[in-house]
Amino acid sequence: MSTRVIIGADRGIARSIAEQLHEAGHDVLAVTMGDGKELAEQGIAVESGVNVTSDEAVDALAKRLANDNVQVEWLVHVAGVMYLDNIETVDYDDVRKQFEINTMGPLRVVRALRGFLVEGGKVGILTSRVGSMNDNTSGGDYAYRISKAAANMVALNLHHDLSKGGVAVQALHPGMVNTGLLDAMTDEDRERAASILVTPQQSASNLISVLDSLTVETGGKFQHANGDILPW
Repeated sequence: MSTRVIIGADRGIARSIAEQLHEAGHDVLAVTMGDGKELAEQGIAVESGVNVTSDEAVDALAKRLANDNVQVEWLVHVAGVMYLDNIETVDYDDVRKQFEINTMGPLRVVRALRGFLVEGGKVGILTSRVGSMNDNTSGGDYAYRISKAAANMVALNLHHDLSKGGVAVQALHPGMVNTGLLDAMTDEDRERAASILVTPQQSASNLISVLDSLTVETGGKFQHANGDILPW
């Protein structure tokens, strides 16, 4: 039985994906940075203590998969971080941190685990619509936008490499998900966003549907959780 590996499953969207796939009867491996105790209590296999910015941690994860002869059907990379800024407040250390987690994280993980992916496997990399060049009509959020635009390029490059082995790769936008996002917004933005926010559970369900339908032929794109194809 092939395994569906979810990276960053400590909370939010990734945790909901892991839980929903487990409830549907799939073999799930939830990869967490914390102890993953609540997931383990549900009967979900957990690999804890995995920091996607660490070569050593990711290599250790790969060794554990090899030792257990794990075959990966889905590899869904959700782990990420967001610090909001503007031209006055952008902090270059924050830029580096977000780039390390949001961009190099999925590259590091997929590169290390690609050998476990079965033919017909699928890789989903959660990026964000704010990383779209064509869709940027407001500016701002320098560090986050930079890291997610670069993550889109990571996903497209991986598509070109992994599709040769029958593995589909897609950059995914989860929708505007209420994972504490409102707390970081101005009053004006908060009021506008509240009407279109979805829960992590709703986003997870939508993303699972998108990945269910993903093929090598439809991969290599930037896709909204509602199924729409987004501009790069």
